[in-house]
Amino acid sequence: MRLSLIAPLPHLVGGSEAHIVGELTKPLAQPLPRRPRVVIVGGGFAGLHAAKGLAHLPVDVSVVDRRNHHTFQPLLYQVALAVLSPADIAQPIRTILRRQQNTEVLMDEVTGIDVVARQIALASGAQLPYDYLVLATGATHSYFGRNDWAPFAPGLKTIEDATEIRRRVLLAFELAERQMVEHGWHPPLNFVVIGGGPTGVELAGAIFDIVQLYMRHDFRHIDPAKARVLLLEGSPRVLGAYPEDLSAKAEAALGRLGVEVHTHTHVTGIGPGWVEAAGKRVDAAVTLWAAGVEASPLGKLLGAPLDRRGSVLVDDRLNPPGMPEVFVLGDLAHLEQDGRQVPGVAQPAMQMGDHVAKILAADLAGQPRPAFRYFDKGDMATIGRMDAVARLAWPFKAHWSGFPAWATWLTVHIFFLIGFRNRLSVFAAWIWTYFTFTRGARLITGDQRLPGWQEQLDAGPAEALAERENQGP
Repeated sequence: MRLSLIAPLPHLVGGSEAHIVGELTKPLAQPLPRRPRVVIVGGGFAGLHAAKGLAHLPVDVSVVDRRNHHTFQPLLYQVALAVLSPADIAQPIRTILRRQQNTEVLMDEVTGIDVVARQIALASGAQLPYDYLVLATGATHSYFGRNDWAPFAPGLKTIEDATEIRRRVLLAFELAERQMVEHGWHPPLNFVVIGGGPTGVELAGAIFDIVQLYMRHDFRHIDPAKARVLLLEGSPRVLGAYPEDLSAKAEAALGRLGVEVHTHTHVTGIGPGWVEAAGKRVDAAVTLWAAGVEASPLGKLLGAPLDRRGSVLVDDRLNPPGMPEVFVLGDLAHLEQDGRQVPGVAQPAMQMGDHVAKILAADLAGQPRPAFRYFDKGDMATIGRMDAVARLAWPFKAHWSGFPAWATWLTVHIFFLIGFRNRLSVFAAWIWTYFTFTRGARLITGDQRLPGWQEQLDAGPAEALAERENQGP
């Protein structure tokens, strides 16, 4: 702004210094136009789609995220099970938005929101003003009030979660091999997955994939294929949000793989190396949590009405009550449509992000804001290699399972991952790994201890043998 004022100075040459200063400090006849500032908090699907939609509007955009990368979450479980490396499904936010001249990226964390002053407080101490605020920070794990279970049963929401799960799963086999060499026995290789939603089903199926196909011939003293995978679900069926026929087919597919599915089974305790459910305790080399989520705590900073999961109640313009300049998207938003809540998955999040850009375009043009309506294209979940279930709602309605559903899943993810990464070579490497089993991201980093492993060693081989004979949780 100063440069625009200094530019006309040549006509003042020869004048007095006081005259020049007076010209520079003279109030403007009309205020200088200022472009609206849009602050987007969260670099997930919703936040990125909102930012991309604003690329050609006369606004200034600031994208704030505490991490510098966007994660393609539908394939996160494959990082957790060492099929893919983190770099295959993540890309820096700054790189994704580098061609947008009206957009800046700030790696920081929001600690406060002042809706009256229209500014947010950052962990760095800065205050960031806004004309429009877009909150799209997603969800995190919910242990239903038992946060003391978290150290023993990690969930899967971030790259950090995935690498921790990968460490525990791979380390269990390494420790078993070492124990077998040293003492001729090892604790049971039981993998317990708590929660029968899409994440739990995919994790359980992927564990069997890697032990039967990727690691089967890598060990000399243990047989990874003999590992047990238990899937515990408190409701009557897995994939409870899917149609009943697909739920039944998913459970049957898991059974064919060898996953032990236990429905109507509520977990009552989790500790180092064990899980308690249905009145029994089972040793667990690795326990994974996929049973519940809650909204990001950022929603509470708004002071708006929340649902029981902490999601912000919004209207069909994606605004909390009385806050037309604030938009809440994705998992953080609770939006009712046709008497049902819009699901907190990737497709609604992307559509919400696109719609915010349409609303801001309407505001700038002085037109009424269009209402948001979720366009349901369906759901799908993989169950190991070459198997999946899919509910298609567009371009036609159908329920698929088996290889056709898996091929549909693969096609959809090829399209979205390449569109996101714009690097065909990365996806080609993934395809090669997936079909040839020749390599994977089987790297163990960090601590070489597992919760409860030493306790099982101290218990001795008699107890381990008795546990192998116990087939139920």
